[in-house]
Amino acid sequence: MFGKRGNEGFGKGGSISPPVQPSVPAAPVAVAERSAAPVLAEPVREAIPVTRAQPAPPPIRKKAARTEDYYDTKSQVFSALIDTIDLSQLAKLDNESAREEIRDIVNDIITIKSFAMSISEQEELLEDICNDVLGYGPLEPLLARDDIADIMVNGAGQTFIEVGGKTIESEVRFRDNAQLLSICQRIVSQVGRRVDESSPICDARLPDGSRVNVIAPPLAIDGTALTIRKFKKDKLKLDQLVKFGAITPEGAVLLQIIGRVRCNVVISGGTGSGKTTLLNCLTGYIDLEERVITCEDTAELQLQQPHVVRLETRPPNIEGEGEITMRDLIKNCLRMRPERIIVGEVRGPEVFDLLQAMNTGHDGSMGTIHANTPRECLSRMESMIAMGGYTLPAKTVREIIAGSIDVIIQAARLRDGSRRITHVTEVIGMEGDVIITQDLLRYEIEGEDANGRIIGRHKSTGIGRPHFWDRARYFNEDKRLAATLDSMEKD
Repeated sequence: MFGKRGNEGFGKGGSISPPVQPSVPAAPVAVAERSAAPVLAEPVREAIPVTRAQPAPPPIRKKAARTEDYYDTKSQVFSALIDTIDLSQLAKLDNESAREEIRDIVNDIITIKSFAMSISEQEELLEDICNDVLGYGPLEPLLARDDIADIMVNGAGQTFIEVGGKTIESEVRFRDNAQLLSICQRIVSQVGRRVDESSPICDARLPDGSRVNVIAPPLAIDGTALTIRKFKKDKLKLDQLVKFGAITPEGAVLLQIIGRVRCNVVISGGTGSGKTTLLNCLTGYIDLEERVITCEDTAELQLQQPHVVRLETRPPNIEGEGEITMRDLIKNCLRMRPERIIVGEVRGPEVFDLLQAMNTGHDGSMGTIHANTPRECLSRMESMIAMGGYTLPAKTVREIIAGSIDVIIQAARLRDGSRRITHVTEVIGMEGDVIITQDLLRYEIEGEDANGRIIGRHKSTGIGRPHFWDRARYFNEDKRLAATLDSMEKD
């Protein structure tokens, strides 16, 4: 299909002659979502977008360290493949067909050039080249596994993964830093961003929604650092968080009611504590007829409602112009008739605009923030407002916060790698110059088992009637709320 194979397709000295261009099929296969150019230190002529299949996660196999001979052989085979194959026709195939076509041609190349390779070495080389042409090179086996939460590449020679809350070193390696940077450039270019010496820091996402951060030399001294927060194919729901022990069944019902009755919610937690996962869970209880607008730095929320508008910030271009900040997005979405505003992460002065939105008829808005306790969350909001240059008195700022936020949900990643919802805290109001809060639910650590796993339990604080009771009654959720609180107290 892509050119002659066999002895007649090769020229003198084992080189491969240019391909015969075939006619384009009458019904071309849809071109896939992923753009891919071969991943080598040297650039290639054309990118090949091909849809990624979703194979079952392959088992991790211990591989011998690759030698220079292996990479030299791979480079020769790769160059011969690029000279032979018709990239424009390859782009019309689905992933599986494209892989089969590449494998056939590579097998011919190996035979003609008489490379001395065992069957297992040949299979490894075939898989590597297919991943380089159609995917993200050495990252492909890790991206295919759904049990990996994070992939952390510290230069070409070191890759770590997080599995089950624990960080372990992977066998994955890159040929050199040029190959690693080439993969990073491919990833970020798909969302219209770039990473190079003049713009060495970049946030992006993969087609499946996984969050990507790249920091390149000269800022990263030992080679490009790539961090991928994997996106689970199956979105977690609250009942699954109950199964994992992150919250009790009664606590999950309480969170459902909080999402349903349009409380303004801030989800607080440290890095990797599960804030975005919890935010996704809460948005599942938004009514289908509500108009929801999301604002994110990198779009990763998975809202299931039909009436959703997704907005994403934009970094400045190479001339330093054209930047769209989170503040710009929040200000603009107020003109888009939102019923709820969901902010992926609040990091700076945009918190003031979000609080204003919560205070002006956009009940049920939600966002996440980095903080270790509910009280620290309130203090961070004050600090962020001050960062914006506002000269409001401290008491006025606190009154705005207390009048806007209804509930703070605190998530934490414990030292054994498990994730727990540690507080469900109401913001009651002001008493003098102090914001008053009350906990509805707390997680208390009681010890650890023989394997080092933390033992604890969620306890109700015995609040008979929460501050949002009238709101629950307005939405006909007061009876369910009362039953849930009674059940929590009995436990």
